[in-house]
Amino acid sequence: MCDYSLESVRSRPAKVGDKLTTRDFGTCTRGFAAAEDAKVAVCVLPGTELAFSSTVKVANFRYIVRQQVETLSHATAIFRQVNKNEARKHHDALEFPDGRIVLLTQLCEGQEATVLQLPAQPASAGEANAQTRIAYVD
Repeated sequence: MCDYSLESVRSRPAKVGDKLTTRDFGTCTRGFAAAEDAKVAVCVLPGTELAFSSTVKVANFRYIVRQQVETLSHATAIFRQVNKNEARKHHDALEFPDGRIVLLTQLCEGQEATVLQLPAQPASAGEANAQTRIAYVD
């Protein structure tokens, strides 16, 4: 399952080579959509490596109505999950080469990314826990 606010959207897991697009699914969040079907959210495992077609643009919302766009100096990222112990918060994020972590929902819409590599199979219980997506139970 993808981030909590996409739980009502059709989804599928990411595969190596997938062409993804950042999209607003009308659920107060953005996520990755499948190139072949913009209505399908593509759920990415923590540790997945992504390459964007150009440097990443992040929307920084100010005063709800106005947004400023920041262009990062990176076009590659590793998918992470943050705020794992906090219910009803966005968890899907990207870590960039400089260590900066940005929530996926903050990315500007329409950016294209390719799945380069899925995470390696975990060798320990700690690694398995780090790669497990958060399960949502209400």
